[in-house]
Amino acid sequence: MNVFEKAKWIWVDGNNTPDTYGEFYDEFLWQGERATCRISADSDYTLFINGKYVASNQYGDFPWYKSYDEIDVTAYLTAGKNKIAVLVWYFGTSTQRYYSAPAGLLYEIEEGGTVRVESGNHTLARYSRAYKNGLQKKMTNQLGYSYLYDATKEDGWINGELHGFAPAALVQKECTLLPRPVKKGELLAQKQAKIIDEKGKTYYQLDLGEEVVGLLSFALRSATEQKITVSFGEHLERGGKVSRYIHERDFSVEYIAAKGENEYTNYMLRLGCRYLEIESENEIDLHFVALTPQVYPAKPKAFTAKTEQDKKIYELCLNSLRLCMMEHYVDCPWREQCLYAFDSRNQILCGYYAFEDGNFEYARANLVLMSKDKGVNGLMSICYPCGLDFCIPSFSLYYALSVKEYIEHSGDVSIVNEVYPRILQFMDAMLAQRKDGLLYRFEGAQNWNFYDWSEHSEGTLHSADAVIADAQLNILCVMALRALRRICELGGVEYPYGNADEELAQNVVKNFYNEERKALTVTVGGNEYVELVNALAVAFGVVDGEKAAAIAEQLANGELLPCSLSMKCFKYDALLAVDEEKYRDVVLAEIRKDYQLMVDSGYSAAWETIDGAAAFDHAGSLCHGWSAIPIYYYKKFKIVE
Repeated sequence: MNVFEKAKWIWVDGNNTPDTYGEFYDEFLWQGERATCRISADSDYTLFINGKYVASNQYGDFPWYKSYDEIDVTAYLTAGKNKIAVLVWYFGTSTQRYYSAPAGLLYEIEEGGTVRVESGNHTLARYSRAYKNGLQKKMTNQLGYSYLYDATKEDGWINGELHGFAPAALVQKECTLLPRPVKKGELLAQKQAKIIDEKGKTYYQLDLGEEVVGLLSFALRSATEQKITVSFGEHLERGGKVSRYIHERDFSVEYIAAKGENEYTNYMLRLGCRYLEIESENEIDLHFVALTPQVYPAKPKAFTAKTEQDKKIYELCLNSLRLCMMEHYVDCPWREQCLYAFDSRNQILCGYYAFEDGNFEYARANLVLMSKDKGVNGLMSICYPCGLDFCIPSFSLYYALSVKEYIEHSGDVSIVNEVYPRILQFMDAMLAQRKDGLLYRFEGAQNWNFYDWSEHSEGTLHSADAVIADAQLNILCVMALRALRRICELGGVEYPYGNADEELAQNVVKNFYNEERKALTVTVGGNEYVELVNALAVAFGVVDGEKAAAIAEQLANGELLPCSLSMKCFKYDALLAVDEEKYRDVVLAEIRKDYQLMVDSGYSAAWETIDGAAAFDHAGSLCHGWSAIPIYYYKKFKIVE
């Protein structure tokens, strides 16, 4: 059957005020057969049937690449009349994880090939009374909005007790609708937090015992109506408290308690944290605080490790990888929840080895979603989906590497037809930067010339850099051109760039290699000898032979300015490319040294950088997907089987 033949996009009215909540109600008669609900929303939804929670979480997408969920709702239905209630949270403001589009809800329930009910102007709608509409309180620039829920304004709308409802407005949304490309996240058993500090029944500090990513729930008794603030974080500092405020960030949600018993769950905003704090204006009796873990249903491969140390390190990395899997890979669940081309390259690669069946469906969906981005002047945006005019040029180049690795691991050449045009687009934009045989940094504050969180590689955020040639961009372009050549060979499509990779590689050596130092600099004639530049040059064949061997010795002996945790994969690849037998133990020793530090800390996931929480002026994440890379090397060396 053709889906959504009769269903219409609806909203409460014709307005698109950011950070608003629409509530929608409908009814239908069930005939007793299997029933399926198809639903799509801008921006997120929670579906209730007969007063019971059924599903939530819209797939993060673009207006021109819009998905719908297909949910078996049979178990929630009863003979005769059934009540459908949908809460929709409209974000409305573009962020690094949301591309702004008009508000809307689209749904239908089909039974035995017949649509029993569908969205339209018969659907009843209102703005939420309990959620604060238009609050627009940002948590972080990446996460987007927080919320305030007022329990004193609750009513029984999800059970059909309707007050202030009116027919929904039909709205225009130009969408190409596709089924959700991956499975929905699964809700596991509630993880209740343990109270570790309490002050006068107005302050409670709680510990989940480990990093958890999931949906916030709590229950409490309040003698008065009052505001309660729930703060969350990955670590404790500043007098032993959760860091609610870190610069412009505000890691908190707010709740106005009704007098008496209160119980609340938010099904749309996923929190990533270990610690929580409850602060109230007056005394409360706190019954429980919990997160319900929401995990992507990828099944890890069974494994054995040769030593207990390696077992713990592998488990740490596997846990990080799983915590960073939502509807797509995210970098860190606490602070951002964003899909980056580089971060996900490490995550996708590890997933081939960590999960049964290589987790190829999930990897493919990530790569296809990224290809739908329209980007910044031909380049890919900083994240996906992203509505900001902002990019990291070098990350576009890693996308080509990730696609090549996907095809080589999965054998799925069909992806080439979907992503090939987008790769050509950003490669054309990249090669347009050539001058005198080299690529120059991108100008303009919308381009962040970032390569690594290390010296000479960070670029200048939201400010124009000097437009000069640097080795990192040029080497990565060689890497991407060679990856594209392989993609074209495997996919049977034209490679349009001739010998551009060889010419560029030769110019890199000519302009950046210092014969006396036997290493490459970051800038022409510079004195910046960093691990990342030299590792990339060796790993991707820009230098070989004696030059590569000399660089490998310096990488192994710590003679170059170090790269950060996420980029060490290229350092390891460079060493192994020169002499795997010689450098295998060097690679393993460094992995064990870095990751044992995390294991010993008692934390349950891999850190963003080796500095842990102290990084970025105490904003460093203690769970970051790009740091799961030991999974790949442990499997490669058969340390874990």
